[in-house]
Amino acid sequence: MISPPAPASPGAFVHTSLFYAGQAEYLAEVGGFVRAALAAGEPVLVAVPGPRLDALREGLAVGTAEVTWTDMTRLGSNPGRILAALQEFADRHAGRPARIVGEPMWPGRSRAEVLEATRHEALINTAFAGRRATVLCPYDVLGLPAAVVSDARRTHPSVIEKGRVLPSPAYADAASVCADCDRPLPEPDGGAPRLVEYTHGDLGGVREYADAWARGTALSAARRGDLVLAVSEAAANSLAHGGGRGSLRLWSTADGEVVAEIRDGGHLADPLAGRRRPTLASANGGRGLWMIHQLCDLVEIRASRSGLTLRLHMAAC
Repeated sequence: MISPPAPASPGAFVHTSLFYAGQAEYLAEVGGFVRAALAAGEPVLVAVPGPRLDALREGLAVGTAEVTWTDMTRLGSNPGRILAALQEFADRHAGRPARIVGEPMWPGRSRAEVLEATRHEALINTAFAGRRATVLCPYDVLGLPAAVVSDARRTHPSVIEKGRVLPSPAYADAASVCADCDRPLPEPDGGAPRLVEYTHGDLGGVREYADAWARGTALSAARRGDLVLAVSEAAANSLAHGGGRGSLRLWSTADGEVVAEIRDGGHLADPLAGRRRPTLASANGGRGLWMIHQLCDLVEIRASRSGLTLRLHMAAC
């Protein structure tokens, strides 16, 4: 069995990728990490895809009092939601070192999801800098594309591979990785949808337009309300932080997914905005982005010199 990464020392943060091949190696290495945390009396969160979660829980035979179990396919369907959950877990155990297993990549992820999950992995290093926490991120080298495994070397300061914990020579700072994730968004199939521009005083009209358009989609009434709220929050951010104006496009994909795209002249000064549950003292922009991440099935963020683009996805239901 590979030796697990050493737990974080006071004031240190450890972020390690585990490259595993097959179920047996996965259970041995991730199970060993969890057992070491329990032996040290440290709180541990296991957030991995459902089938892996069930196998680990059965193999470890420990209850919810010792381990917090989370199905990553639910929590992380939108990768923008993951970081808030990890930070909240660490916050609940403030003053104690926390250990976390987080597996945000699994076979079958769309290219858009992979890019946002890669962004999430890079931002973990920023969000947890200086915290007493150890995060282990398993990567299925047999099931994932080689490019995904290669990116894991850039987002993790250390890797576990071939029986050893090693520094990752390819490790890059979060700003560089996030810039690489800001690839041009593909245009929707079937031609460009109508562009609606808005400015101060138009927010009510934006909500009405989005609601009327969504009534012609496969979204349920509840999800239609979520879409309108998410679009409203994004448009409000445009007016407050994006130069006082913006544009909205709405379309449906061939499989019934609904997409809203908001563009403005703003810039994301804080790459962690929206990735932490807001408090009464939080900046308004962070509150809006956090709500958008909670409402949508996927949020794609693109920052460029000309401005900011949010592409919001909702599955038909």
